[in-house]
Amino acid sequence: MPSPVVSIAYHSGYGHTTVIAEAVHAGAVAAGAEAHLVKVDEITDEQWAILDASDAIVFGAPTYMGSASAAFHAFAESTNKRWAAQSWDGKVAAGFTNSGSKSGDKLHTLNYFQILAGQHGMHWVNLGLKPGWSLSTSSENELNRLGFFVGAAAQSAGDQGVEGIHKSDIATAEHLGRRVADTTKVFVQGSAATGA
Repeated sequence: MPSPVVSIAYHSGYGHTTVIAEAVHAGAVAAGAEAHLVKVDEITDEQWAILDASDAIVFGAPTYMGSASAAFHAFAESTNKRWAAQSWDGKVAAGFTNSGSKSGDKLHTLNYFQILAGQHGMHWVNLGLKPGWSLSTSSENELNRLGFFVGAAAQSAGDQGVEGIHKSDIATAEHLGRRVADTTKVFVQGSAATGA
């Protein structure tokens, strides 16, 4: 069977979300996927074609003022022709976000990605992890230390550069990439077997 094609369509304001996108990419590649990074604020016609040909698209953006960044919103609105044609229908989707605080209303951003995927007829993949760092005996170094279920969430201090991104958040993003790749394999193989 051919390797599934997973694309990460993301925006990063200051570089922190790029690190998370790269971790999702690394996880997908480690699971045997062909993976592509697409910066949505610099997207080219060739990259649109890559997204259209992908089996899965993972959406990512920083959470600013309680939602995805304006640059990501602009990208989402520019998918309207694909929505009208339902050309992404049946693809796998997932999402990740980052903000300066541990909450920062990141769930709203992940829900926004879910709705976008739903409008396109895509199949959403959740994080598939129990919350880490939730007991008195647990550690901030556990996967999913921020306790999100819908997608991967990261926190980076506003007064630090990319070196301040928590290693657990990077590992959680890698987990998401692997999970998306593994799930997409099932969809691709199922479609090939049924001729769908």
